[in-house]
Amino acid sequence: MIPDQRRDEILRLLRETNVLSVRELTDALGVSHMTVRRDIEVLERSGRVHSVPGGVRLASHLGLEPARLEKETVDVGHKSAMARAAADLVTDDMTVYLDAGTTLLAMVPHLLARQHLTVVTNDFSTLAEMIGAEQIDVIHTGGLLDHRNRSSVGRLAAGTMRQLNVDIAFLSSSSWDASRGVTTPHEAKVDVKRAALDVAARSVLVAGSIKYGLFATHRVAELGELDTILTDDALPDSAASAIRDRGTELVLARQASDGLAFA
Repeated sequence: MIPDQRRDEILRLLRETNVLSVRELTDALGVSHMTVRRDIEVLERSGRVHSVPGGVRLASHLGLEPARLEKETVDVGHKSAMARAAADLVTDDMTVYLDAGTTLLAMVPHLLARQHLTVVTNDFSTLAEMIGAEQIDVIHTGGLLDHRNRSSVGRLAAGTMRQLNVDIAFLSSSSWDASRGVTTPHEAKVDVKRAALDVAARSVLVAGSIKYGLFATHRVAELGELDTILTDDALPDSAASAIRDRGTELVLARQASDGLAFA
């Protein structure tokens, strides 16, 4: 087969099983390991597949974001590592935005020792965690209630954001990749995320590698619009290279055996 035929066959096989190892593809196509790797690289650059350790999976469309209760039990170790690494970016006297999400909620205990901090959030769980922290000024955006994710969204929340100046905006996302950027299945989330990006001196996407390669209908931002992407160290090397090629700083958080997170 010529290269285009091989790549079409790889896509056909992935549509049947979603994930294949490099060995399975070499056997199915009767070609070398390096040939399969090159074909995967070409397909990945076009946004149709994504590398995983030892293989490749089909790029996946996210039609509905998981509910908050579902997210709380997924990838807990990596979330803890990312939360600690993200909190290390915050210093005294800052104004920071914490987007809705379980990883950003996990930053809160690490922020309680900061002095003269102002936290802006659209997340009701984050708000509840900070009610007793009288040393921190807390601003909730208000806005339309997203029941599934316990947060505020829409133009009213965005309107509050646009009245503020923020040192660092920490954004969350359930779907992101190099070719399609940060996306969401819910249009009402776009306004507040875009507003946070617009008013922040620095923007940081905090999102796990298990969400990389997923994409949804509504685009929030290209990865090149972000200053930093903070994810876990399970991110494939090909994805890391694609992110750095877009000029965005990449921070990989890892969890040590003693439970401490490093970047």
